[in-house]
Amino acid sequence: MRKEDCFYLGKIAKKFSFKGEVLIYLDTDEPEIYEEMESIFVEFGKNLVPFFIENSSLHKNDFLKVKFEDVDTEQQADEIIGSAVYLPLSALPKLEGNKFYYHEVIGFDIEDQRLGVFGKITSINDSSAQPLFEVVNGTIEILVPMIDQFLVKIDRENKKVIMNLPEGLVEMYL
Repeated sequence: MRKEDCFYLGKIAKKFSFKGEVLIYLDTDEPEIYEEMESIFVEFGKNLVPFFIENSSLHKNDFLKVKFEDVDTEQQADEIIGSAVYLPLSALPKLEGNKFYYHEVIGFDIEDQRLGVFGKITSINDSSAQPLFEVVNGTIEILVPMIDQFLVKIDRENKKVIMNLPEGLVEMYL
């Protein structure tokens, strides 16, 4: 499995028992939908390796307690602690309306109701308190706050994010 065909689900945070069980931190708003997985991809170097799950259960909201097949000791669990875990993009539940996955809108045009199309979304910056669309207009990079009140519509059919932005926000870049 290629990393480009997967999404980041979380990280193996720590051991849970001496029988090889681990706790996976789930980087998601809905951890409960990942409770019944059969397998997961664990990152080793640049490779994703499938691990099959014997059993799992939610633990303290954001963690999934997992017992993998063939991980039966603390030493075997130590080898995977700190590893990122991934699932195929096909495992993501379909979102509708104005809900979207960050990776889904990369490459979409971004349109303001007043200005029209003013660029293409190249990435999402979620390292600050407010996530931002990183938009390219020619050689100019424009940062647009991802605020629900500004978002009018995710037009998946026409690959477009339509927004109603405050006057001057885009113009200050152009």
